[in-house]
Amino acid sequence: MALNFSLRKRKGQSFFERHGLTLVTAGILALWIVLYSISDEHRHLGSFFGNAIADWTGVVVMVLATKHMYERGSKESKKPPKKSHSRVLHLLEQHSLTIFLLLSGLGWVLLFAHSDSESKWGQVAGNIVSEWTQIIGIVLLTKKLTETGSKESKETE
Repeated sequence: MALNFSLRKRKGQSFFERHGLTLVTAGILALWIVLYSISDEHRHLGSFFGNAIADWTGVVVMVLATKHMYERGSKESKKPPKKSHSRVLHLLEQHSLTIFLLLSGLGWVLLFAHSDSESKWGQVAGNIVSEWTQIIGIVLLTKKLTETGSKESKETE
């Protein structure tokens, strides 16, 4: 049995059609990282590139995490599969998005706490911590709160 790593069509779609959002957002993130690496973070443009890294890291994570993980009750997440036989596994699966965001967020906090906050990459780590707080917040808030007219909101109309 051969693995399908080619660009052949699957279910009528090309590889890019199935994964275009991931590829393009990851490419944009890579561009910001390269531009920040060669820029002066004390200049306006360099500072912009550093902020863009944090923002686009959040975009890439939301694209991938909401594609593969679940959060029961959140419109930002896809629906979990049917109930698992194990209560613990079921609970972990139902909240895998929040668990992932909390654990990876803790990693960013630890990195930021052990870096020089005034250094070039320390500033980026601080911005990513802020971005993670926003992502976790929106996932948790969309579990209970609604906003009329918003597709992502838990509208009951």
